[in-house]
Amino acid sequence: MVSEAAQDYLKAIWKLQARGGATTSTIATELGVSPASATAMLKKLDRLGLVRHELYHGARLTPAGERIALEVVRHHRLLELYLKEALGLSWDQVHAEAERLEHHLSDEVEARIDAALGHPTRDPHGDPIPTAELVLEAGERRTLVDVAVGDQAVIRRVPDSDPELLRYLADLGLVPEREVVMVEQAPFEGPVTLEIDGATHSIGRAVAVRVEVMAS
Repeated sequence: MVSEAAQDYLKAIWKLQARGGATTSTIATELGVSPASATAMLKKLDRLGLVRHELYHGARLTPAGERIALEVVRHHRLLELYLKEALGLSWDQVHAEAERLEHHLSDEVEARIDAALGHPTRDPHGDPIPTAELVLEAGERRTLVDVAVGDQAVIRRVPDSDPELLRYLADLGLVPEREVVMVEQAPFEGPVTLEIDGATHSIGRAVAVRVEVMAS
């Protein structure tokens, strides 16, 4: 058995690896702990064979550590969708609730939720749900800022952990499966302007770069 705290570390490392690397400082920031606490846990996880930790550098998941991280991610994303679809929570509420529940989902309840939802492949924010075999869909990351002026795209994923940002995106109609048209990209890191359902909206580039898209 791996503690809830250890599972949180493994999930955080998994996320950070996808963004380019999990250093001790980025892990500490992601989890809201001190660098000393992060170092102590990384040493423990290294002894358990779940990460490979290099002092002053950071950590990478071993295959065993990655399986645990993906299991937690699967729980989290299934729970988000279940809370929204079955219990009617809004998409800006489900992340925090799933964070609390993800460690306590049995294999049987996980399977029942999966079946009740029709074996979904994506959560409410567009994040892919690992399969029961812990296989995760892979694909090239493309964001709104990669869409050329005049081109269409379909929203694929939005960041899930900031409720205020999610409410803002929902108000604009920037939700998964929605088609948008790139109207303008201002120079010098300026805002991007989109057409969404016939209305034109400008959003900051810092937000646009966090919204993933696929070809229309």
